[in-house]
Amino acid sequence: MAAFSASARGTLWAAAFGFVVVLLDISVVNVALDALQREFSTDVAGLQWVVNAYTLAFAALLLTSGALGDRFGARRLYLSGLAVFTLASAACGLAGSLPVMVGARLIQGMGAALLVPNSLVMVQRAFPDSQARSRAVGWWGALGGAALAAGPVLGGVLVAHAGWRSVFLINLPVGLIGICLTLRHAAPSGGGHRRGLDWSGQVAAMVALAATTMTLIEAGQLGWAHGVVRGGALLAL
Repeated sequence: MAAFSASARGTLWAAAFGFVVVLLDISVVNVALDALQREFSTDVAGLQWVVNAYTLAFAALLLTSGALGDRFGARRLYLSGLAVFTLASAACGLAGSLPVMVGARLIQGMGAALLVPNSLVMVQRAFPDSQARSRAVGWWGALGGAALAAGPVLGGVLVAHAGWRSVFLINLPVGLIGICLTLRHAAPSGGGHRRGLDWSGQVAAMVALAATTMTLIEAGQLGWAHGVVRGGALLAL
């Protein structure tokens, strides 16, 4: 990384901070599930919603966020996603009920979907030389992989010594550092690519994913013969 220019290196670190905080959150939260179950007196289905609300929003918006980055600029979408993710992390850390937690996790997933693909685009555009770009993308991926591996250990330490809320609140300083680095180092990208967005298809995909998730989660508790489960299965089709 020492061979990179100062500006390109700063952009790489800025993009990596957002990518790292998303992957940390994925693995850290799983360690806190037992504490969340005790805090909210919920069942397994409730815990599944804490995890799957994030995954659902992330998967549903991931492809669209790339098209939005082409239209409005990768830097702008990355900053927006990181800000949304950081604010939603604060809401998770302050949540006093399970519905608030699930709603905040849903918004977290939306922010993650906005920032992840656009962080990679920022890295690619900061390194016009193909060899330097390959090394930079390698660093970006390696830092993300390290975060994913370190998440369970970090989560265990945080839950044991600072409580489950710290698992979410730790995202705040990381997110703020990422925003500051991006504003300082990442060059604005104008976007302007008017690729059409299939909004009806996007909404249909989100509804189908939500219905499928709800069906699979609630079937374990209510049974496949329950009307809610059957209705969800029909909606997913």
